[in-house]
Amino acid sequence: ETMVYVAWATVLAGLLFVRRNPLTLALATLFGGIILFVSGLNWMDPEISTLVPVLKSPWLMFHVAIIVAAYGFFGISCLMGLTNMIMIVFAGKEDNNPLINRIKGLSIINEMSLLVGLALMAIGTFLGAVWANESWGRYWGWDPKEVWALITMLVYALALHPRSLPWFHRTMFFHVFCITAFITVLITYFGVNFLLGGMHSYANG
Repeated sequence: ETMVYVAWATVLAGLLFVRRNPLTLALATLFGGIILFVSGLNWMDPEISTLVPVLKSPWLMFHVAIIVAAYGFFGISCLMGLTNMIMIVFAGKEDNNPLINRIKGLSIINEMSLLVGLALMAIGTFLGAVWANESWGRYWGWDPKEVWALITMLVYALALHPRSLPWFHRTMFFHVFCITAFITVLITYFGVNFLLGGMHSYANG
Protein backbone atom coordinates (compact mmCIF):
# COMPACT_ATOMS: atom_id res chain seq x y z
CA GLU A 1 0.00 0.00 0.00
CA THR A 2 2.84 2.39 0.77
CA MET A 3 4.38 1.88 -2.68
CA VAL A 4 1.09 2.84 -4.33
CA TYR A 5 1.11 5.93 -2.13
CA VAL A 6 4.72 6.74 -3.10
CA ALA A 7 3.69 6.56 -6.77
CA TRP A 8 0.81 8.96 -6.03
CA ALA A 9 3.10 11.37 -4.14
CA THR A 10 5.63 11.30 -6.99
CA VAL A 11 3.02 12.20 -9.61
CA LEU A 12 1.70 14.91 -7.27
CA ALA A 13 5.23 16.36 -7.10
CA GLY A 14 5.30 16.38 -10.90
CA LEU A 15 1.96 18.21 -11.02
CA LEU A 16 3.21 20.83 -8.56
CA PHE A 17 6.19 21.68 -10.75
CA VAL A 18 4.63 21.15 -14.20
CA ARG A 19 3.97 24.87 -14.74
CA ARG A 20 7.67 25.61 -14.37
CA ASN A 21 8.80 22.76 -16.61
CA PRO A 22 6.54 20.18 -18.36
CA LEU A 23 9.39 17.66 -18.23
CA THR A 24 8.87 17.22 -14.48
CA LEU A 25 5.42 15.65 -14.97
CA ALA A 26 6.83 13.27 -17.60
CA LEU A 27 9.61 12.20 -15.23
CA ALA A 28 7.18 11.88 -12.30
CA THR A 29 4.82 9.73 -14.39
CA LEU A 30 7.72 7.52 -15.48
CA PHE A 31 8.95 7.08 -11.91
CA GLY A 32 5.41 6.46 -10.66
CA GLY A 33 5.01 3.72 -13.26
CA ILE A 34 8.30 2.11 -12.18
CA ILE A 35 7.16 2.15 -8.54
CA LEU A 36 3.82 0.54 -9.42
CA PHE A 37 5.68 -2.08 -11.48
CA VAL A 38 7.87 -2.96 -8.48
CA SER A 39 4.84 -3.05 -6.19
CA GLY A 40 3.22 -5.60 -8.51
CA LEU A 41 6.16 -8.04 -8.48
CA ASN A 42 5.46 -11.52 -7.15
CA TRP A 43 7.87 -11.33 -4.20
CA MET A 44 5.73 -8.65 -2.53
CA ASP A 45 2.67 -10.01 -0.74
CA PRO A 46 -0.34 -7.87 -1.77
CA GLU A 47 -2.57 -9.26 0.97
CA ILE A 48 -3.67 -6.71 3.56
CA SER A 49 -3.09 -8.46 6.88
CA THR A 50 -4.09 -7.55 10.44
CA LEU A 51 -2.07 -4.68 11.86
CA VAL A 52 0.15 -5.30 14.86
CA PRO A 53 -1.03 -3.44 18.00
CA VAL A 54 1.58 -0.68 17.81
CA LEU A 55 0.32 0.29 14.33
CA LYS A 56 -3.27 0.73 15.52
CA SER A 57 -2.65 4.37 16.23
CA PRO A 58 -3.79 7.64 14.61
CA TRP A 59 -0.10 8.61 14.43
CA LEU A 60 0.37 5.96 11.70
CA MET A 61 -1.55 8.05 9.19
CA PHE A 62 0.38 11.26 9.86
CA HIS A 63 3.90 9.85 10.34
CA VAL A 64 3.93 7.36 7.48
CA ALA A 65 2.00 9.55 5.03
CA ILE A 66 4.38 12.49 5.45
CA ILE A 67 7.58 10.42 5.42
CA VAL A 68 6.54 8.43 2.35
CA ALA A 69 5.46 11.60 0.54
CA ALA A 70 9.02 12.86 1.07
CA TYR A 71 10.29 9.75 -0.73
CA GLY A 72 8.23 10.78 -3.76
CA PHE A 73 9.92 14.18 -3.92
CA PHE A 74 13.36 12.61 -3.43
CA GLY A 75 12.58 10.11 -6.20
CA ILE A 76 11.67 12.76 -8.74
CA SER A 77 14.78 14.70 -7.69
CA CYS A 78 16.86 11.63 -8.51
CA LEU A 79 15.30 11.38 -11.98
CA MET A 80 15.76 15.10 -12.64
CA GLY A 81 19.42 14.74 -11.68
CA LEU A 82 19.83 11.86 -14.13
CA THR A 83 18.03 13.77 -16.89
CA ASN A 84 20.16 16.87 -16.34
CA MET A 85 23.37 14.82 -16.43
CA ILE A 86 22.35 13.40 -19.82
CA MET A 87 21.51 16.89 -21.13
CA ILE A 88 24.84 18.27 -19.84
CA VAL A 89 26.68 15.57 -21.81
CA PHE A 90 24.77 16.44 -25.00
CA ALA A 91 25.02 20.19 -24.45
CA GLY A 92 28.81 20.11 -24.27
CA LYS A 93 30.58 23.42 -23.67
CA GLU A 94 28.61 25.51 -26.15
CA ASP A 95 27.16 28.58 -24.42
CA ASN A 96 24.52 29.05 -27.13
CA ASN A 97 23.15 25.54 -26.84
CA PRO A 98 19.35 25.69 -26.09
CA LEU A 99 19.78 22.81 -23.64
CA ILE A 100 21.65 25.13 -21.24
CA ASN A 101 18.45 27.01 -20.32
CA ARG A 102 16.58 23.72 -19.83
CA ILE A 103 19.36 22.47 -17.55
CA LYS A 104 19.24 25.64 -15.45
CA GLY A 105 15.46 25.52 -15.18
CA LEU A 106 15.40 21.86 -14.20
CA SER A 107 18.19 22.45 -11.67
CA ILE A 108 16.08 25.09 -9.91
CA ILE A 109 13.09 22.73 -9.77
CA ASN A 110 15.40 19.99 -8.49
CA GLU A 111 16.51 22.21 -5.60
CA MET A 112 12.86 23.02 -4.81
CA SER A 113 11.99 19.32 -4.82
CA LEU A 114 14.85 18.62 -2.40
CA LEU A 115 13.62 21.40 -0.10
CA VAL A 116 10.06 20.07 -0.03
CA GLY A 117 11.26 16.48 0.45
CA LEU A 118 13.60 17.43 3.29
CA ALA A 119 10.90 19.51 5.02
CA LEU A 120 8.45 16.58 4.83
CA MET A 121 11.15 14.18 6.06
CA ALA A 122 11.91 16.39 9.06
CA ILE A 123 8.23 16.81 9.99
CA GLY A 124 7.55 13.09 9.54
CA THR A 125 10.55 12.12 11.68
CA PHE A 126 9.43 14.49 14.44
CA LEU A 127 5.92 12.98 14.40
CA GLY A 128 7.49 9.51 14.45
CA ALA A 129 9.37 10.44 17.62
CA VAL A 130 6.11 11.53 19.26
CA TRP A 131 4.49 8.25 18.20
CA ALA A 132 7.49 6.27 19.53
CA ASN A 133 7.13 7.96 22.91
CA GLU A 134 3.45 7.06 22.98
CA SER A 135 4.08 3.45 21.94
CA TRP A 136 7.42 2.53 23.54
CA GLY A 137 7.98 5.25 26.14
CA ARG A 138 10.95 6.88 24.41
CA TYR A 139 11.37 9.41 21.60
CA TRP A 140 14.50 7.92 20.04
CA GLY A 141 16.00 4.43 20.38
CA TRP A 142 18.62 4.14 17.61
CA ASP A 143 16.56 1.45 15.87
CA PRO A 144 17.95 0.76 12.33
CA LYS A 145 14.94 2.50 10.74
CA GLU A 146 15.39 5.56 12.93
CA VAL A 147 19.12 5.67 12.25
CA TRP A 148 18.68 5.47 8.47
CA ALA A 149 15.89 8.05 8.53
CA LEU A 150 18.34 10.38 10.30
CA ILE A 151 21.10 9.52 7.80
CA THR A 152 18.73 10.30 4.91
CA MET A 153 17.87 13.67 6.44
CA LEU A 154 21.51 14.58 7.06
CA VAL A 155 22.61 13.52 3.56
CA TYR A 156 19.92 15.60 1.83
CA ALA A 157 20.58 18.52 4.19
CA LEU A 158 24.10 18.76 2.72
CA ALA A 159 22.66 20.12 -0.52
CA LEU A 160 21.13 23.05 1.35
CA HIS A 161 24.53 24.36 2.44
CA PRO A 162 26.22 25.49 -0.80
CA ARG A 163 27.98 28.35 1.01
CA SER A 164 29.73 25.98 3.40
CA LEU A 165 30.14 23.23 0.79
CA PRO A 166 31.25 24.93 -2.46
CA TRP A 167 31.13 21.62 -4.41
CA PHE A 168 27.37 22.08 -4.73
CA HIS A 169 27.96 25.12 -6.93
CA ARG A 170 29.17 22.70 -9.60
CA THR A 171 26.15 21.65 -11.65
CA MET A 172 27.40 18.15 -12.43
CA PHE A 173 28.30 17.44 -8.80
CA PHE A 174 24.84 18.53 -7.62
CA HIS A 175 23.10 16.16 -10.02
CA VAL A 176 25.39 13.25 -9.19
CA PHE A 177 24.59 13.95 -5.54
CA CYS A 178 20.82 13.85 -6.24
CA ILE A 179 21.20 10.41 -7.80
CA THR A 180 23.50 8.88 -5.19
CA ALA A 181 21.61 10.39 -2.23
CA PHE A 182 18.53 8.41 -3.26
CA ILE A 183 20.40 5.26 -2.22
CA THR A 184 19.81 6.30 1.41
CA VAL A 185 16.05 6.42 0.71
CA LEU A 186 16.14 2.92 -0.80
CA ILE A 187 18.03 1.58 2.22
CA THR A 188 15.63 3.28 4.63
CA TYR A 189 12.55 2.03 2.79
CA PHE A 190 13.62 -1.44 1.60
CA GLY A 191 16.95 -2.33 3.18
CA VAL A 192 15.93 -1.84 6.79
CA ASN A 193 12.62 -3.68 6.37
CA PHE A 194 13.99 -6.75 4.63
CA LEU A 195 17.67 -6.93 5.65
CA LEU A 196 18.53 -5.09 8.85
CA GLY A 197 15.54 -5.98 11.01
CA GLY A 198 14.61 -4.02 14.12
CA MET A 199 11.38 -2.79 15.67
CA HIS A 200 10.25 -1.22 12.39
CA SER A 201 10.61 -4.39 10.29
CA TYR A 202 6.90 -5.11 9.95
CA ALA A 203 7.54 -6.54 6.46
CA ASN A 204 9.13 -9.60 8.07
CA GLY A 205 6.17 -10.08 10.39
